[in-house]
Amino acid sequence: MTEQESREFVTMSDGARLATVTVPGPAGAPAVIIVHGGPGLWDHLEALGDLLDGRATVHRYDQRRCGRSTGPDGRPAIEDPQGPTPADLTIERSVADIEELRRAFGHEHVVLVGHSFGATLALAYAGTHPERVSALAYVDGVGIGDWRTPYRAERARRMAPWAESLAALDGRERTRDEETEWRRLQWTSDYADPSAGYDLALEMACSPHAINHQANRALGAAGAIADIDQITWITAVRCPVTVVHGTEDPRPVRPVLALAAHARAPRKRAVAGAGHLPWVEQPEQLREILAELVLSAGHRFG
Repeated sequence: MTEQESREFVTMSDGARLATVTVPGPAGAPAVIIVHGGPGLWDHLEALGDLLDGRATVHRYDQRRCGRSTGPDGRPAIEDPQGPTPADLTIERSVADIEELRRAFGHEHVVLVGHSFGATLALAYAGTHPERVSALAYVDGVGIGDWRTPYRAERARRMAPWAESLAALDGRERTRDEETEWRRLQWTSDYADPSAGYDLALEMACSPHAINHQANRALGAAGAIADIDQITWITAVRCPVTVVHGTEDPRPVRPVLALAAHARAPRKRAVAGAGHLPWVEQPEQLREILAELVLSAGHRFG
């Protein structure tokens, strides 16, 4: 935690408490809300936020029932992943959370930077509240159409050296050390070089936070969010939409471009040599893209 960084819980209208982190920027600078992926993970995007240092006030948060955040019942991550899915784990409620956070932070307009599932959630917010968003970065999302088939094939290819190790840990109770190794293996293929990715994935794998598998199923399963909904959202967006994708992301770019084609004037930015987490492998390229994004927001409402 930096000296300027502040942490607080913001209570939602239904009683859920969301853990937030704010790094203030210069007076008059745009406000950025960073939306993490998963679904079911926690805010792990501090390094991404650091790329905006000095250009914006940056807010990050754990989505409901993820990380340090709770649901209306006061519970954080679900203890029984096989139990019934809580009714508050919906895209509509997640969009409402961002709107309530915006008001709590005191901003008339915000820049949204969403990663992976967070890109879809940020898009949903921007399409639902277009008057509140001055710029949107859709970072390594999945787009529309069948992205899963090519992704699974590419992931299997990259994971071949670790396939037996991963299979041995799948589908059973794991010790803490086994859970860390399972996560590490799950995320290794997200990097341009999986051999390096095995090392790069360790820090996030060691997080003390539980993965909310119920949130993952409710919000991330095939069909949970329809293509037509995403098209409706991006058509409604009024602000500049910057589509960012690592050239080595195992998730294919073609479905992302298919979604971007429905935007008014999409800006397409490739991050060369990066996988699914471009701020880890190619931070300077992403820094330039985010600087352009913030500048566009300043011009829009400056």
